[in-house]
Amino acid sequence: MKDYFRQSMAWLHTWTGLVLGWLLFFMFATGSAGYFDTEIDRWMQPELPVMAAEVDTAAAAALALARLQQVAPAAERWFIRLPHERADPYLRIFWQGGSGGPARGEEQLELATGRPLAARDTGGGQLLYAMHWKLHYLPQAVAEWAVGVATMFMLVALVTGVVVHKKIFADFFTFRPAKGQRSWLDAHNVASVITLPFQLMITYSGLVFLMLTYLPLIVAAYYGPGAEGRRAFSDEMFAPPQLAAAAGVAAPLAPLGSLIDAAEARWGGTRVHSIDLRHPGDANARVILSSTVAGGPLRSAERLVFDGVGATVLAAQPAEGSAPKRVRDVLLGLHEGLFAPPLLRWLYFVSGLLGAAMIATGLVLWTVKRRQRAEKAGAAPHLGLRLVERLNVGTLAGLPIGIAAYFWANRLLPLELGERAAWEAHALFIAWALMLIHAALRAPARAWVEQLWLAAAAFALLPLLNAFTTDRHLVQSLAAGDWVFAGFDLAVLAFGAAFARGARRLARRGGSAAVQPARAPGATGPPRA
Repeated sequence: MKDYFRQSMAWLHTWTGLVLGWLLFFMFATGSAGYFDTEIDRWMQPELPVMAAEVDTAAAAALALARLQQVAPAAERWFIRLPHERADPYLRIFWQGGSGGPARGEEQLELATGRPLAARDTGGGQLLYAMHWKLHYLPQAVAEWAVGVATMFMLVALVTGVVVHKKIFADFFTFRPAKGQRSWLDAHNVASVITLPFQLMITYSGLVFLMLTYLPLIVAAYYGPGAEGRRAFSDEMFAPPQLAAAAGVAAPLAPLGSLIDAAEARWGGTRVHSIDLRHPGDANARVILSSTVAGGPLRSAERLVFDGVGATVLAAQPAEGSAPKRVRDVLLGLHEGLFAPPLLRWLYFVSGLLGAAMIATGLVLWTVKRRQRAEKAGAAPHLGLRLVERLNVGTLAGLPIGIAAYFWANRLLPLELGERAAWEAHALFIAWALMLIHAALRAPARAWVEQLWLAAAAFALLPLLNAFTTDRHLVQSLAAGDWVFAGFDLAVLAFGAAFARGARRLARRGGSAAVQPARAPGATGPPRA
């Protein structure tokens, strides 16, 4: 019974990992970039200054308010995000609703003058990070369900993997290089075991992120079906209390400086992070001040709701709500990792890459086993094996090339190009599509080597491209102590070196067991390239 159960789990582990493995690889590769999305944002907008070390909260809020009154005086909502550590390095404003101007918009402002910062249009790290769950081109509902199904498959693969591997702790210390299938299995086991807690956390919390999409009947049972029921639930759970409709009577807004001082005194010196103004200039104006999030995965912040005219506190919303909400907020905070200091953020990033490596080695291992079976039987590889081999090359090597193309496009596309940010993303998917076509037309062994060399060049030459197109080159960044730009350049050089090492090893061996075509029946000697 035990053997039958383990065999059935092995079958389930294999197929849940294979069917959506390429989508999961995409999600892990782009999602891992999200742990340095702010740093990628700054590299992709080299015109922006280095973040200020000290910020006067009240002065920054006054600059933002003056700019909002200038560009969106009739907006129904103004939102100010104050500079705070790495996650929000610049003063930012948003507006929406109203008449007499754009329906919505946003700007980044200079702290000295309050003028908009001039920088190239780019999706930056935020767009790259959002790809791992929005899937970019797909409608939102389709993307969320595709990501949910893939995540559930991943969770099943993790649980069944624990059941299948009887010697899971021994596997952690075992790696035998240059042993063909055994080496791929060892690499898969090591990547899996070393990050197993992270993989379980990131997978389960990913499902919690979109739980209302996957379990809509829970909301419908209490709030009613349809959009109105979902809106009522959202208002009760997430909207600040004591909001009111516009009165239609003009009234001056209370000084923001006095509200900020009152809030920070109440919070014991904790700084204001964001200011949300509803119906500014109206008698029913509301000002919602949110504190900076305390260290730790609980991503909720305390909020104070002020009467925007009388400056009295109408409501105080604590960071910690009900127990279920706290659990949800902690899981979401763990998933995003925004609380993580630099060392922990690197651990998140490396764990994400090892998750991608776990998926990649599992996909390659599948082809190794099937090709060896075909060789022993003296049969030609079946269509499914040939398809998986080429998808492996075009995705496992081709997707990194596409990500490198995203960064190349940021430096090479004309600054005045319309929809420039969209074309950066198009460059990623065009490059990836070309690599899939290349993998379909070339023998797998050759395709692996060629694409790995291309990935090595695409990443390793990025610092040189940056030096030719901006004045923020590696030597200058190191001399100025600008570790955002220097860190990006050093990281892509490391990726380039890793891809070059893989390409050189495969080229020296004439391809690996994972990518070689089968021997002809009765043939002797090494497989043909």
